Amino acid sequence: MKKLLLTGVGIASAGILHMWRQAFENNVRYHTLQLQGQISQSLRIFFISDIHLRTVDERMLRSIGKVEAVIIGGDLCDKRTPFERICRNIERLQELGPIYFVWGNNDHEVGEERLRQLFAEMHVTLLENNAELLTGPNRIWLSAILDTSTKKYSFEQAFAKCQKDDITFFISHNPQVFYRVPRYFKPNLMMGGHLHGGQLRFWKFGLHPQGSYSVRDGIPTLISNGYGTTLLPLRLGAKPECHVIDVTIE
Repeated sequence: MKKLLLTGVGIASAGILHMWRQAFENNVRYHTLQLQGQISQSLRIFFISDIHLRTVDERMLRSIGKVEAVIIGGDLCDKRTPFERICRNIERLQELGPIYFVWGNNDHEVGEERLRQLFAEMHVTLLENNAELLTGPNRIWLSAILDTSTKKYSFEQAFAKCQKDDITFFISHNPQVFYRVPRYFKPNLMMGGHLHGGQLRFWKFGLHPQGSYSVRDGIPTLISNGYGTTLLPLRLGAKPECHVIDVTIE
């Protein structure tokens, strides 16, 4: 009986260690997107969401190189995150390119005014029910809504500046509202996180769907597993990830 108990403890410990290691992997997913525009152009976008308590790995970022935009798709932090780590993560991400931030449901736990002051000091652009134009020969908008948990989000405001012939990339921390987007506008790409891919999956089963890059209702759609974790730093079958989207405009 004792031997059986020790065997069970050993198996459980090995399983927990495996899930802990998986939670701290650095996986970069590469995607391509071909679009029609006024002028030929190539650009690279980096998307990362749900960093939470993690420190973004410098070696991983160096392997990516420069990008036209770094999009933080919400939950940069939560109440557990030391403020110094938030600053360090922003500094590291700025090495890639200019940062655009979308509010997540946990970011407010740190203190909204405190974060706003930090973003102003570190030149982070906030996307909150609005759109910002990227620098370049084509009119390319980054459009986003406030986190849906606030009930203050507005698709109308997010797309107010965007014209039909413009290129528009839409971000919502919570991708569960994506099905509503085509009622207001048809963007060229949608990006979200929040769901963590279920974080702990057993075979095909999880609390939420696995992250994916697919076409939904004719719109390329990226739903990320996210980079960090909530609650325990454990993952199983839903590996952490961030994303590089290589866009070619012809």
